Amino acid sequence: MRDVGEILDSVKGFGVTFSHLFRKTVTTEYPKRPDPVAPRYHGRHILNRHPDGLEKCIGCELCAWACPADAIYVEGADNTDEARYSPGERYAKTYQINYARCIFCGLCLEACPTRSLTMSNEFELASDDRRSLIFTKEQLLAPLLPGMEQPPHPMQLGETEQDYYLGSLTNPGTSAGAEHVETFGVDPTREGRA
Repeated sequence: MRDVGEILDSVKGFGVTFSHLFRKTVTTEYPKRPDPVAPRYHGRHILNRHPDGLEKCIGCELCAWACPADAIYVEGADNTDEARYSPGERYAKTYQINYARCIFCGLCLEACPTRSLTMSNEFELASDDRRSLIFTKEQLLAPLLPGMEQPPHPMQLGETEQDYYLGSLTNPGTSAGAEHVETFGVDPTREGRA
């Protein structure tokens, strides 16, 4: 015959089952009504553009070096005055991300010196064909917004690279100059005081 301790142990085990039996179900109707993703969710990568349409990627390959899964391939090339794709000396001639390998860690974002690479909230990347999981530069580039011109074209935000990058802080469409400074508690009229 069983002793009282064994019976209590089996009742305790069923206690967990019974406690979950009457809870609200958390099943979602995924394809019909997907839940919203978290705002900082790391999904599909995007190669960003400057406000005039030039690419922010300078083909430095730091993202490829930082990728622990070896999922990024970048081949840089030199800009010329006749064909300018980015404001710097170089641009990414070939840019590929293999989503069959990518682990969505975000280390490539941290390595990017121009903040050209960001991640969207898009997560539906499944495919039957492994070749379709290799996204090319054309698939990763951000779309052209109104006022942007398809590269190659000359720099439109300044004559030099320094004008271009420093001028981008106060480009049309953003009033980031004063608002950005106020955000960090810095008064532009007072030097070095917070």
